[in-house]
Amino acid sequence: MLRKFILAAALSLTLPGLASANDKLTVMLEWFVNPDHAPMVVAQSLGLFEKDGLDVTLVPPSDPSMVPRMVASGKADIGIHYQPNLYLDHDAGVDIVRFGTLVSTPLNTLMTLADGPVKTLADLKGRKVGFSVAGIEDALIATMLKDAGLTRDDITLVNVNFALTQSLMSGQVDATIGAFRNFELTQMKLDGAEGKAFYPEENGVPAYDELIYVTRRDMLSDDRLPRFLDAVEQATIYITNHPDAAWQLFAKAYPDLDDDLNHQAFIDSVARFAKRPAALDTGRYQRFGAFMVENGLIKAAPAVSDIAVELP
Repeated sequence: MLRKFILAAALSLTLPGLASANDKLTVMLEWFVNPDHAPMVVAQSLGLFEKDGLDVTLVPPSDPSMVPRMVASGKADIGIHYQPNLYLDHDAGVDIVRFGTLVSTPLNTLMTLADGPVKTLADLKGRKVGFSVAGIEDALIATMLKDAGLTRDDITLVNVNFALTQSLMSGQVDATIGAFRNFELTQMKLDGAEGKAFYPEENGVPAYDELIYVTRRDMLSDDRLPRFLDAVEQATIYITNHPDAAWQLFAKAYPDLDDDLNHQAFIDSVARFAKRPAALDTGRYQRFGAFMVENGLIKAAPAVSDIAVELP
């Protein structure tokens, strides 16, 4: 018995982690791991989470639509989510709050073939537009069409599930809504086709944060959250200053993603990561809330403090 006690004491001295374990934190991703998640992956690789006393686990969801409810129910501490969907979740009574930003610009695009018949948004009149998920993207395209002097009735929306690039390249549709500018454009190019992107924020849609960090309201005083954002911010600055070295860290952590498509997606994402992830642009959230009401997606815009906070 004494020998066991002495051995345990010796281990506690030689292996500090056994005596003082880092605080665990579970992050539920919105999709499988990809270059959009680079700040978290690089923070892990550089030991920045550990330096801030955290043991962070990144968890891809089995069902992306369940992320908000997983966070609200306490089955995950943090979730990666979309700013536009945050208003829908609040309207549905889901208890989640934005406390940080991952990607601070829209990634969504309306995409066509560069050598196709659609050169301007006005050329969409009478044509087919593919989509994956109905809802916010329907409002985006309606606003973009209005900016071009068209209405929703001037096009035919076609559900192509998740075959956005394939349906466009095959001629099934003339355009798609929902393709990400840092991924699908490169995917098409590697497949032998050149795409053309129309950006929502340049065609009547208020700018918004594509990806945000959310948690449940009763966790907002948890000191793990500011430590998490501190590590993510350090990692983001490292990525900005050393993109090639950061890519090598990402590729080493996820060797199955070490290919031309993900490498280019990584490079295209660098400028879009929030350099101050904890900072909150209140006006941006107010404007997008008004946009959601105007398009009939929610009945009333919530107070920004009800859906988003800036941690002290």
